[in-house]
Amino acid sequence: MTAPAGGWRQAISNPRVVAAMTLGFASGLPFNLPQGTLQAWLSTLDIDLKTIGWFTLASAPYTFKFLWAPFVDRYALPFLGRRRGWITLFQALLALAIGALGLQSPGEAIYAVGALALFVAFLSASQDIVIDAYRTDTLRPEERGIGSTVTQLGWRLASVVSGAIALVMSDLVGWRNTYLAMAALMAATALFTLFAPEPERRIVPPRTLAEAVTGPLREFMSRPGAWAMLALIILYKFGDAFALSLSTAFLIKGVGFSATEVGAISKTTNLVATIFGTVAGGVLFVRLGLFRSLMVFGLLQAVTNLLYALLASAGRDMGLMVVAVGFDNFAGGMGAAAFGAFVMALCDARFSAFQFALLSSLSTIARSFLGPLAAVLVEGG
Repeated sequence: MTAPAGGWRQAISNPRVVAAMTLGFASGLPFNLPQGTLQAWLSTLDIDLKTIGWFTLASAPYTFKFLWAPFVDRYALPFLGRRRGWITLFQALLALAIGALGLQSPGEAIYAVGALALFVAFLSASQDIVIDAYRTDTLRPEERGIGSTVTQLGWRLASVVSGAIALVMSDLVGWRNTYLAMAALMAATALFTLFAPEPERRIVPPRTLAEAVTGPLREFMSRPGAWAMLALIILYKFGDAFALSLSTAFLIKGVGFSATEVGAISKTTNLVATIFGTVAGGVLFVRLGLFRSLMVFGLLQAVTNLLYALLASAGRDMGLMVVAVGFDNFAGGMGAAAFGAFVMALCDARFSAFQFALLSSLSTIARSFLGPLAAVLVEGG
């Protein structure tokens, strides 16, 4: 893969790449709210670690989103085109659900909080289905590398807003007002959708729902090396998912940092390191090519997990936390840039919602289901 024609400066000013970045922000904003940020909220209420571990299952919709993705490929809403209509609907529902989650009292209604967290994750995963499909349909092949990079930048910035900034806000205005503010920001992301361009080419959708299910499966599995590609997708982030599924709770309850310290130091380090890692990954991606990038970046992700083991042994060491979080997220940003371009390249535009959802769901299997096991092992150790 080569750099976009006209250079990267020109590429990041074109409306397709700008839309990839802004919709990446919309995609990343709700991700932490039913997961890492909610973990922090529950941790401040002295809810036990096993219960918090079960809340990691709220991410399950990200694993199973391929089940309803064919509906998005087959049907379009009567406004804003094949993809943008669905994105707008999910953004409105997300704003309402996030606000409802913030109005709960976890200590008194833990099951209601769990149900709403699951619903927010479902809507967030549904929005991701359509945003991923939109980006796959819209970006030209030579723009996929930079498109994946700026998508990750937008997503990471939003995740820090709903992670680091939300944690700091919780100490200033309380959790309820923090979640209501996130809900208002989620509603505002609909502006990104309104100004996003339509794909340059006309894509004929599946004629029936059955074709929307069987067509993409037949198309993908008929390719040479299909099983090897599936194995790569499933295993690429397995180690990171197991080691870091309870990272926020680990830093607060395990090592002893406060929510403000995790928000102001750890999450800020996360943002800076991920930005540099994503940009470095995008630059190196052009030079190394797709598969060498995946190999090198994947090895770096695995090695950096050892820094968290060192932090667990050292205890409450602020400098070591910065090093561990920084190197881990630098490597993660590099890997995400390459992995996103890889998945886009695998998708057929006729079925991009289902194929992207299925492939990305396979990559989240470990992250969705290793949380309870990780909690049990921590408490047992």
